Amino acid sequence: MPFTAAQIASHLQGEVLGDAQIVLNSFAPADRAQAGDLTFAENDEFFARAEQTAASAIIVSGSMTSAAGKVLIRVTNARVAFAKALTLFFPEPALPPGIHPCAVIAKSAQVDPTAHVGPHCVVGENVRVGAKVVLLGGNHIGDNSILGDDVKLFPNVVIYPRTEIGKRVRIHAGTVIGSDGYGYVLDAGIHRKVPQIGNVIIGDDVEIGANVTIDRGALGATVIGKGTKIDNLVQIAHNVQIGEHCLVISHAGIAGSTKLGNYVIVAGQVGIAGHLKIGSKVTIAAQSGVMNDIPDGQTWLGSPAQQDKQTKRQWIAMKHLPELLRRVSKLEKQSDPESKG
Repeated sequence: MPFTAAQIASHLQGEVLGDAQIVLNSFAPADRAQAGDLTFAENDEFFARAEQTAASAIIVSGSMTSAAGKVLIRVTNARVAFAKALTLFFPEPALPPGIHPCAVIAKSAQVDPTAHVGPHCVVGENVRVGAKVVLLGGNHIGDNSILGDDVKLFPNVVIYPRTEIGKRVRIHAGTVIGSDGYGYVLDAGIHRKVPQIGNVIIGDDVEIGANVTIDRGALGATVIGKGTKIDNLVQIAHNVQIGEHCLVISHAGIAGSTKLGNYVIVAGQVGIAGHLKIGSKVTIAAQSGVMNDIPDGQTWLGSPAQQDKQTKRQWIAMKHLPELLRRVSKLEKQSDPESKG
């Protein structure tokens, strides 16, 4: 759907520099933009590139001006505006309310009449499905689970019993919420299973990527705080508590009963041991192995992970180690009479 630059600026709370009535048909990256397209530039380098394209308008922040005569939409933050503009040009398709004939809905389940339940979905006993929920297909919702308003489950998401999901949560294909935690105790030479009788609680505005596993608590709940975003292929173990607005990146694993504060960033392939406390506004760099509690506001990296400054000093020292060994060997030879022959 086309929009004028003025309409887009109004949506973005920005201002137009140039022809406010120019019609923009789509949004495109600068390297593929054609006439009639809108693009964006978040710094001077990107702006210089965008100026050389056929794009009709550019979203910018700061004091940039166009030498090429491009229409500019000036905003406070170009990347935030980029995200908002995409929702204008590429809105999610609206799905009609109703229940597909191939879905199986328990008689005791409560499904809001505005919800969309796709083919081959199973909704268990006493499940509550909120307003405008979308189950795209092949979803299994276990007994006594709750799905808040505007939840969207992509194909083949499985929700185990007694899971509680807040409003506006998106869970991508193949993810499993509420599977058994990995709990065993050695008994007479065998690993005896510890029953996992807790559940999972997910706050509002959480997004969970594809093929993620979040285990239910052994006792009590595994908790994902509101606004947290979890990437694909993440493992979250039983009784983990993740705070609000955290970012957990692909291939990370968090062991049982560890607690994360708010606004924590867990980068790719990070492993966090169990029963730890990670403070708020902590950043853990990629491939780190965390084995200790981390205070608020710190950045840790390495394996085993340590505070960033300490780890960087050690890495610098390691680079000098071969030369140091050569110097030590030379000094040993100089001080050893027998080595002089």
